[in-house]
Amino acid sequence: MKPESCLADTALIVMAKAPRPGLAKTRLIPALGPAAAAALAGQLLRHTARQAATAGLAAVELCVSPDPDDPVFVDLAEHYGFARRRQVAGDLGLRMHAAFMAQLRHQSRVLMIGTDAPAIQANDLRDAAHALATTPAVFMPAEDGGYALIGLRDDAPVSLFHDMPWSTDAVMRITRERLRALGWPWTELRTVADIDEPADLAHLPADFRREATPLWPPTAAQPNPPATRTTPKSGPH
Repeated sequence: MKPESCLADTALIVMAKAPRPGLAKTRLIPALGPAAAAALAGQLLRHTARQAATAGLAAVELCVSPDPDDPVFVDLAEHYGFARRRQVAGDLGLRMHAAFMAQLRHQSRVLMIGTDAPAIQANDLRDAAHALATTPAVFMPAEDGGYALIGLRDDAPVSLFHDMPWSTDAVMRITRERLRALGWPWTELRTVADIDEPADLAHLPADFRREATPLWPPTAAQPNPPATRTTPKSGPH
């Protein structure tokens, strides 16, 4: 298959959470505070959108929480021509599986990323699309033991997502075991860091630090950010 055909047959899902104080990047709040953590979440989201838009794939969908009509998601979708979809209720595995199954009704190859790995570039997305021409699954492992990208061809077995200890260092290892049990070959691309914990901030590009401007500053109608609580990841891990 020609490289251009691989891209034209591959869709990308970006799992994302609205970059609001107290909702996004809650594990970074002890180091950054709610506003700066949300600002970083917004930077990561915008960076991911730029890479997705320039990868040349067939379609890009923002699969989001809590509301696809959030102004940030609406602006990105209108600017880049992305689709928007609300994540289903349930744990991360259920949300990922549902998003895959919805896209696989329209495309034979689907990639999925979150917004936590600024190392992922458009070229990585193209490499992942090309990998699906030869294997039914592709991954970019994460340094913390999870994965930052997953791609599937033709099918999304629920066993890859069900009863997974998400946000632990066992995710990629267990995923490999389940792929072997399915008899599926897979491709692993380069390993990248994702930004979840305060120690991960060392992996941020320098320009992210320079551009830190909160997307959601308090207003007269909302003098304080929502109460802080640790929330589950909204994308691959």
